[in-house]
Amino acid sequence: MTPRWQKMLKEYTEAIVIAFILAMIIRAFFVQAFKIPSGSMLETLQIGDHLLVSKLVYGVKIPFTHVEVIEFSKPDRGDIVVFEFPVNPSQDFIKRIIGVPGDTVELRNKDVYINGEKLEEPYVQHTDSRVLDSPRDNMAPITIPEGEYFVMGDNRDESHDSRFWGTVEEEKIKGKAWIIYWSWKGVDNIRWNRIGNAVD
Repeated sequence: MTPRWQKMLKEYTEAIVIAFILAMIIRAFFVQAFKIPSGSMLETLQIGDHLLVSKLVYGVKIPFTHVEVIEFSKPDRGDIVVFEFPVNPSQDFIKRIIGVPGDTVELRNKDVYINGEKLEEPYVQHTDSRVLDSPRDNMAPITIPEGEYFVMGDNRDESHDSRFWGTVEEEKIKGKAWIIYWSWKGVDNIRWNRIGNAVD
């Protein structure tokens, strides 16, 4: 007769293994957790916000590859997305899509123009009153290649984005920011009012 403690150990081990497998499946196909580490998306996203990122919104990929087997939709202007940083693919970045394939993007004195028309951006903040003669504030028109996206941070004067290192390939986009499931500055400063908020 098998001792009771061995039965319990087997049951707990099986439960842990099943929970781990389910967690891996959910992370691979459905959602991924992401923590905001910097202020490049202020005020939309705060440092210390913890997000769920929907990986299924654009399609289904083979886990641990960039191979998409089913496409549901294309990333669109205004989407806040998590992607592999083109300069260092081991890092994940989060920014807002500003330009989609075929768009011509230009910056004039901090304002963004898409195909010659000024883009209205109520989500943007500027922290520096200076207007620099650099890609941060003034960028010559560039046309976005097929299958690539131009992304920028909402904290426009303090964001390291496509203005400096170029576009993001569609296959490198991991998913769309979905919901804030936790937010804090520290254990004594939890932002209860942000928890459960959709990201847009």
